[in-house]
Amino acid sequence: MKASWLGDIFKVPELRNRILFTLAMLAVYRLGVFIPAPGVDRTAMKQFFADNSNTLFGLYDMFSGGALEQFSVFVLGIMPYISASIIIQLLTATVPQLERLSKEGQSGRNKITQYTRYSTIGIAIVQSFGIAVTLEQMKAGGATDVVIEAGPWFRFMTIMTMTAGSCFVMWLGEQITDRGVGNGASLIITAGIIAGLPSGAFQLIQKVQMGDMTLVGIASLSAFMFATLAAIVFMERAQRRIPIQYAKRVVGRRVYGGQATHLPLKVNVAGVIPPIFASAVLMFPATLATFYDHPLFQSVLATLAPGRWMYNAVYVGLIVFFAFFYTAVTFNPVDVADNLKKHGGYVPGIRPGKQTAEYIDTILGRLTTAGAIYLGAVCMIPTLLITEVGVPFYFGGTSLLIVVSVSLDTVAQIEGHLLTKHYDGLMGDGGGPTRGRHRRLIEKTKKS
Repeated sequence: MKASWLGDIFKVPELRNRILFTLAMLAVYRLGVFIPAPGVDRTAMKQFFADNSNTLFGLYDMFSGGALEQFSVFVLGIMPYISASIIIQLLTATVPQLERLSKEGQSGRNKITQYTRYSTIGIAIVQSFGIAVTLEQMKAGGATDVVIEAGPWFRFMTIMTMTAGSCFVMWLGEQITDRGVGNGASLIITAGIIAGLPSGAFQLIQKVQMGDMTLVGIASLSAFMFATLAAIVFMERAQRRIPIQYAKRVVGRRVYGGQATHLPLKVNVAGVIPPIFASAVLMFPATLATFYDHPLFQSVLATLAPGRWMYNAVYVGLIVFFAFFYTAVTFNPVDVADNLKKHGGYVPGIRPGKQTAEYIDTILGRLTTAGAIYLGAVCMIPTLLITEVGVPFYFGGTSLLIVVSVSLDTVAQIEGHLLTKHYDGLMGDGGGPTRGRHRRLIEKTKKS
């Protein structure tokens, strides 16, 4: 591929429009983060988060892109939509009616998407009510009330504002996915994390000035982050290539097929979805504890606080579960084996059909195990850093994993658009697209 492919991005009108549309939607989201919701003392709110930056509130604030600390209309962000997606996918795998609906093509997927939207509204209403109740109990510095005037009217305003904001963020994510580049929900989370990096860097500078960290510690942290980035990139690009051979077919006077290719399987098939899903699930106890001020719920909330060994164990367990679950939902070895058999493809030494499906499933299970271990190891880094040296969430392994994975996926989609529109120019085949394809067709015919 030519090294100047980056310069060709804005030469393709469709790709240029998609990128500009994506940037515009992300800009709208970031502007919405700073639109304040009514009824809260901003100064007291910032003071409270300054005292609780490395707790569950800080983790939620990171995923919302700082909207919780600002108490903006986008406080809930994209997390209700992600939670709804988890529920619908779990139900799709267990409820026969939803499973049949998912196999009915585009119309069935549209229906499931509609169910996800309705579930998002319901979850947003529940979570916004929980936030309203929590805010009424919060005090900055142990004395100043965060809510200016508590009561039913404040709760009603909060529910309406937060639910509407969550629905708008969900719409932004769907628009980016359909009309932009990349996955909209993942890009919104990534934009929030990147937006918090400057404040995280400022916190580290303050620690150095106050003597809590040394320059040697900052250098060691930077080297550790660079090594983590390198490991993430390596694992996200790693593949297991299964050799595929296509049998020759005679059509008229021409011979087709006989080609050797491969079936690429990523080591981390589930991508960044397991950590996001696991974080969303771990936020449920905090929401539940706001409804019932019972010692049992408060004990569960304290046990699942970031940094505790129970939180770490549950977090890693959820990551492993969602890695296997999401892989099973998105990749079906039986369908792959049937498609290979229909097109005359087979794995050398493996009988087509059932044995091929079992062979692919075995390899996929091993890859998913390795991918789950890798995800768990990377996502435990922030807990260790926060516990030992008090590093903000933005520099943890979960944040780095999300940013790097989403960036790699977005770049891959951009390359796909470039290959589709300017295949010959990218591959260095001169003479124009039509001429290049014609020449390759002639050479292929001669070889046959």
